[in-house]
Amino acid sequence: MQIGHLDFDDRPLFLAPMEDVSDPPFRILCKRYGADMMYTEFVSSAGLLREQEHEHQKLEIFDEERPIGIQVWGGGIDEVRNATPMVDAAGPDVIDINFGCPVHKIVQKDGGAGVLRNLDKMKRITAAVMEEATRPVTVKTRLGWDDDSIHIVDVAKMFEDMGVAALTVHARTREQKYKGDARWEWLRKIKQEGVRDMPFIGNGDALDPEAIEAMFEETGVDGVMMGRGALGNPWIFNRAKKYMETGELPPPPDWEERVQVVAEHLSLKCEWLGERNGVLEMRKNYSSYFKGFRNASTLRHKLMQPETKNGVLEVLLNFKPDAPDIQLPSASLPEQTANPGAVDTKKPDVPDTLPSPGGDGAEADGGETAPADPPPSIA
Repeated sequence: MQIGHLDFDDRPLFLAPMEDVSDPPFRILCKRYGADMMYTEFVSSAGLLREQEHEHQKLEIFDEERPIGIQVWGGGIDEVRNATPMVDAAGPDVIDINFGCPVHKIVQKDGGAGVLRNLDKMKRITAAVMEEATRPVTVKTRLGWDDDSIHIVDVAKMFEDMGVAALTVHARTREQKYKGDARWEWLRKIKQEGVRDMPFIGNGDALDPEAIEAMFEETGVDGVMMGRGALGNPWIFNRAKKYMETGELPPPPDWEERVQVVAEHLSLKCEWLGERNGVLEMRKNYSSYFKGFRNASTLRHKLMQPETKNGVLEVLLNFKPDAPDIQLPSASLPEQTANPGAVDTKKPDVPDTLPSPGGDGAEADGGETAPADPPPSIA
């Protein structure tokens, strides 16, 4: 599979753009666990043009993350056109256009999935980005606005005729949002009738290694993109690859490795956003990381209390899932976190720390903030 100048092995796996989730700390962890390509949080064209610091912060990417795409959204043609050079200057491997986010405050501006009600405008926005970009342009969208307006096969043909480098489709309508089952039969139809040579990536309900392989087998997609399946679960990429290679499902990480990864995620968050914002932003991740473990709700409650990184680490490193309370005195964070077990390919050289982009991690307006339990805003 090839996207522009990027060559991928068979069955590549992608991390979806998720607001307040797919930031550099989380992307670094997903890269270590075998993600073939990742996307940033989706960036507001209007926010870039208004010089909003938190939108410009999303443009920060690192060589260790490559290949990586920056996803942009906007409801105005000139707005997106004028913002594209800013995105292009950040140096992503691709620029992705968000035509899929179902969140009301984006849709009401004709952004994200809102443009599915106006396919001519969708075409003109895509053309505007392609005119300004110096690198491949890809698109992520949905089946349609509702069941009465599913034109995705013709839309796929339109994008390929325009020269779009790759297409990702979430197999639900905007009306569905994240409810009900993803309709993989449409992915198969798009692959068989809608695209010729353009790489086609499937998205929707690829929540575990078995489902990821099933999507490849049942639909014929060239790649699979994970959103909610990767929440608190960066090792899904490596586990899925091993499952597809061997037919045997690798065990999930044990408690110790899981704790080490969460501790590193917290540390990277604090380096990226500053300690206070890093501690606060990390709170939305604990439910996903420890879901299914005994006393997980107790641990999550205790992790919400400290306001410093060391305070959180003290709770985290001393919690015993089979014990009712935290045992003190505290353990200390090891000098190096555990090697998360790289995939068969060469492990990327990931930086130990992240330089601060100068922002304070203000909440973005490009999508819905990801709460602890409901699904995040996924483009």
